[in-house]
Amino acid sequence: MFNFKTVAAFSGIFLLAGTVVHAESHVPVAITGPADVGWSPAPPVLPKGAEISVLSGNPFADGIFTLRLKMPAGYDIPGHWHSGAELVTVISGALHLGHGETMDRTSPILLGVGGFVDLPGMHPHYAWTTEATVVQIHGPGPFDMTYYDTDYDPQAD
Repeated sequence: MFNFKTVAAFSGIFLLAGTVVHAESHVPVAITGPADVGWSPAPPVLPKGAEISVLSGNPFADGIFTLRLKMPAGYDIPGHWHSGAELVTVISGALHLGHGETMDRTSPILLGVGGFVDLPGMHPHYAWTTEATVVQIHGPGPFDMTYYDTDYDPQAD
């Protein structure tokens, strides 16, 4: 079994899952198991009803972050874009994803558990759920969202 505390005590080089990691480049400071994920209401940049858990970094500051977003069934994220890249992995449930400025439910990509998408910065897209879904999002901060239709922008409330 991997003993993080023992490995972290060494200086120099680690061997993690067959990959050499130099201590000077990145030393993990926390390991989070599913039971350790704490949820709170998502910030107003997202439509109401979702919950968020920040696993690493600060999504609203410069630097790399990792967060999880828990969405209920029937949750919509209208057409928007982000300044930075958004890398999304489905942890549970399913995410319907479309490309473009306006939501079109006739031609989505369906990402099931383990599904992944790499969305470049400023790429127009939208998403929705038909069942409770958790996704993990990581990328460069600060995380922002610019909605195409200001009538659906939760920040305009």
